[in-house]
Amino acid sequence: MRWTDTQDIAIALDEAHPDVDVAHIRFTDLHRWVTELPEFADDPERSNEGILEAIQMAWLAERD
Repeated sequence: MRWTDTQDIAIALDEAHPDVDVAHIRFTDLHRWVTELPEFADDPERSNEGILEAIQMAWLAERD
């Protein structure tokens, strides 16, 4: 997975962190959780606030 795979990341995060309140997560935690995913294979430094927000929004959509 790469940073641009927002939907795949959202699904993996939902499976890995089912009890998280997605609407109130800190981007620092979100960044760490993404980079800790076993399938994640991108440069951790390539993320930015826009990418993290897109992942958060996809994760919220996944929960609905």
